[in-house]
Amino acid sequence: MVLEQRNPLPLRGGRVGEGVAKLARHTRRIHCPPPNPLPLKAGGFLCGCDPFIAPIFGRSDLKRLNSITRLASLIILICPLFLASLAAGADLLSQGLEAQKKGKNDQAVELLKKYLKDHPNAAEARKGLALALNALDRKAEALEEVNRGLAAHPKDTALLLAQGSILAGLERREEAIAAFSKVLAADPKNVEALKDRGENLAQEGRFEEAQKDYDRAAALAPKDPWVFFKRGMGYFCQGKYTEAVADFSTAIKLNPGSPLFYFCRGQIYLLHLHQKDKAVDDFQKGCGLGHPLCCRELDKLDIAPIKK
Repeated sequence: MVLEQRNPLPLRGGRVGEGVAKLARHTRRIHCPPPNPLPLKAGGFLCGCDPFIAPIFGRSDLKRLNSITRLASLIILICPLFLASLAAGADLLSQGLEAQKKGKNDQAVELLKKYLKDHPNAAEARKGLALALNALDRKAEALEEVNRGLAAHPKDTALLLAQGSILAGLERREEAIAAFSKVLAADPKNVEALKDRGENLAQEGRFEEAQKDYDRAAALAPKDPWVFFKRGMGYFCQGKYTEAVADFSTAIKLNPGSPLFYFCRGQIYLLHLHQKDKAVDDFQKGCGLGHPLCCRELDKLDIAPIKK
């Protein structure tokens, strides 16, 4: 676009013709870029080819302003798409984790794998996927997933706990103990690590060390029934049946709706303390809560389950 810019000259004595001629000699041609609205801080727009703006903003300034305008327009277009993508990813993660918590492990695996394609270093998703695979008895895959997570987050205690649990399921107990020990080095009051390390130590016959972990866990979490159940199992493995029954009784008091606790206490009453009546009572309660082993024990004793 070509515009003419006129520099006004004073006309003396009303000599219009001479003034016009001089004005023509002072006329210069200005080459401007095509019209392009440029934002102003105070509102409104500047036109890039305005002859009164051109002397103020150089050609490079105008180009720079035009570039900024185009960039802003691009951002306005891209932002909604980017935010929509983030929202979709967040939905995959939340749905996958929720499915894993509800035991819908096949669904959890599918959703979390999709999420991890775009977010490979997401620790929470990696842990959820590993736990879902472990629940599906795909333990080797579960261990691979948790190890990938730990490669990116070597000090993540949740991943270390998951690794320890998976290793224990594979009967690689010394490695499991090492994983739980890493958790406790970072967080000495982690009750889950104390319970699980104690259980694996007991399985390895290291009862004194296991006892220390169980006692520490019981002091930190006196209302956690699983602390007392696992400590009771540790006593049972050592042949300390009275102590085992005491801990199972505490676990039942804290969570009377767990049939497993009744089954284990009933077994000790029946086979080791020879208190059949107490054993039958525990098996009846456990069978009523739906535990098939409790119902089987009643059947072996030729005792009918009590119908509610």
